Amino acid sequence: MDHAAPHRQTPRTISSALANSRNTTHTEEHMLAKTMARKRMLVLAGASVTLAGLLAGCTAGTADTSGGNNDSNTVSGNKASGKSITIGFSGPAADHGWLGAINSSAIAEAKKYKDVTLKVAEGTNDANLQISQVESFINDKVDAIVLLPTDGAALTQVAIQAMQAGIPVINVDREFSSTFAARVTVLGDNYGMGVSAGTYICGALKGKKNAIVAEIAGIDSLPLTQDRSKGFAAALNDCGLKVNNRVAADFTVQGGEAAASQLLAAAPKIDAIWNHDDDQGVGVLAAIAAANRKEFIMVGGAGSANVMRSIKADNSVLKATVIYPHTQAADGIRLARLVVQSKALSDLVENEVPRLVRLNAPVVTKANVDKYITSAFES
Repeated sequence: MDHAAPHRQTPRTISSALANSRNTTHTEEHMLAKTMARKRMLVLAGASVTLAGLLAGCTAGTADTSGGNNDSNTVSGNKASGKSITIGFSGPAADHGWLGAINSSAIAEAKKYKDVTLKVAEGTNDANLQISQVESFINDKVDAIVLLPTDGAALTQVAIQAMQAGIPVINVDREFSSTFAARVTVLGDNYGMGVSAGTYICGALKGKKNAIVAEIAGIDSLPLTQDRSKGFAAALNDCGLKVNNRVAADFTVQGGEAAASQLLAAAPKIDAIWNHDDDQGVGVLAAIAAANRKEFIMVGGAGSANVMRSIKADNSVLKATVIYPHTQAADGIRLARLVVQSKALSDLVENEVPRLVRLNAPVVTKANVDKYITSAFES
């Protein structure tokens, strides 16, 4: 908002006014100067007392500047067993490598804690079934719910019911349509994925005039796909490039192969391709091999293990992938435990878990693949 700043007289303004006043006598000026000097001394004295108090508070051995939860806001404090809790988890149907990894990583994370019992609902892409799963968790009076909704808007109301029942909800990947539906939201960075892919391609094609860039998107109707494409276009624009050819697939191997075949037939020359998803990328690479095309580089998306192995071998057009973390639900399990046990993130001064956690979208190349490949998912 643009607020008009209140008029304030500066010392120079005050001096000028005094000098130009014909009614101010020498005696009055002398008295005014003494008064102002006395006020300055009082202000300085007060500031000294305040500063001394602040210093004493900072250095006192018994001072608690963290709001009273400082002892538990540590790595060791977070790992230490607390009160036993039950977490309900509802995730997607594992019909995709990344989605399967979401479920398995959440289950594996819960097993790390002796104080956590995990109730796992059957993975589903049916919003009505997932609503009934959450209602069951509410009736069972679980301590927290970690939920990757098949449809964020459709699951919003039942998530609000859980929150109103005193059960904190950790929303994963697909956002609810109300801020009241979740205590914490854990998200990947879809726009950031596009930016990362575009930035990498800009660097790889640096100095190449009139470079042809292609894009194989996921499901175009999804906001996540739209965000990825927007970020990609923005990054390319910064280096004077644009998307010359674009097709959309459906996050499946078959869809990726069909979309890539269509793209390759329409574009006889390409310098770089960004494929949004490594699962559909299996089909994309099959179409590229069938067309015997090798003149371009390709960047993947999500960060599957088979793609990282290909990047490490450096024997195909695939040179990089952008990670969309499959650990989001595992992060949700960990954060649910911290919230219920009144703990916090040990690397933050804040005494409570943040409301929003947005994960990074790093680019994996041959130079850094060893850092990421051990935790990658199989597609």
